[in-house]
Amino acid sequence: MDRGRNKPDLQENADTPVEDDAAPRRSGAASRVSHTKPRRVTIQDVAKHAGVSVSAVSNVLRDDGVSAQMRAKVTAAIDKLGYRPQAGARAMRGRSFTIGVMLTELSSPFQPQVAEGIADELLPTAYQEILITGGNSAQRQQRAVEAFIDRQVDGVIVIAPTMSTSWLEQLGASLPTVVLARHGGSAHYDTVVNDDHGGARLIVDHLVSLGHERIAHTSHPSGGLERPHILSHTARCDGYIAAMKRHGLNPDVIESTYSDEGGYRAALELLDRPSPPTALFAGADIAALGALRAMEERGVRVPRDLSLTGYDNIYASAIGRVSLTTIDQSGHLTGQMSARLLLERLGGRTQPVHYVVAPRLMTRGTSTAPTRRTARRKVRQP
Repeated sequence: MDRGRNKPDLQENADTPVEDDAAPRRSGAASRVSHTKPRRVTIQDVAKHAGVSVSAVSNVLRDDGVSAQMRAKVTAAIDKLGYRPQAGARAMRGRSFTIGVMLTELSSPFQPQVAEGIADELLPTAYQEILITGGNSAQRQQRAVEAFIDRQVDGVIVIAPTMSTSWLEQLGASLPTVVLARHGGSAHYDTVVNDDHGGARLIVDHLVSLGHERIAHTSHPSGGLERPHILSHTARCDGYIAAMKRHGLNPDVIESTYSDEGGYRAALELLDRPSPPTALFAGADIAALGALRAMEERGVRVPRDLSLTGYDNIYASAIGRVSLTTIDQSGHLTGQMSARLLLERLGGRTQPVHYVVAPRLMTRGTSTAPTRRTARRKVRQP
């Protein structure tokens, strides 16, 4: 039975150019200067070449329950003719087979890892991701998502959004949506988050087990969001404070930014104190790398003079010279799960899912036990 018989066909009529066999041909120099526009490959051409119906080709393009033999036959024809479906025509018939992915910024090493996970999960499907950056302001992020809506994407994945909860709820109620790195859950969209509270606890417990008591933490502005709908950095800060209090220690938080420059400035502020901490928990690996730069400039030896830890387990953290102790929250898995949840939504699931990625402590070379001299040491000024 042809499952696509009662569904509208994808009748794209202007796609990939091919030579028209019926067009007159010229010989010699005249043929080389002909400006006749070649005809484009259509879905009808693919069906004719494969010896199947247009509906069968349409079902293959929609990934709609076709047999392996049919898929192979149609795919071979598509490859042979160089056919490309027209996204606009497909959207007019119900789906564009495009997924909008909003990152906040490309300079964050963690978010490209998430994007790779999304791309890998979508690869065997008919869907194609489209990336856009939304920055850190709610207004700009909202414009970025609205641009996806205007282009008729089938669903969106948004990373660390600062938009209001009510706006996100309206988005999820009207379009399949998955929100990453924002806690609190929703009745209308799916979420994928790391157990940031638990990850921060792992870091503090690790440093305390080494003998550290003066443990500082660099965080990031909350963006005006209120609990329970908070971003990852706020949850990490909450986890750090709770863990420090559980060990009977005084929390020491410096609010900066999750960036190389933010970590650099925060570290300099700490090192300028009469009694610097013996350990620093940077809320993101990129901030830890900035802190490491500040320590090198001040002649502070890591981990002998000061232990340093991060969060994210980005690629650079495992480089031998860096060897950063950090928390692995698996950006690739986060991206894969977000794409998987969105595909489930597109497949008909309506109940929201809140997926939590378990953190893992990655102990490397930047954390060790404090020495007596370190505990009393005042960092020299440049």
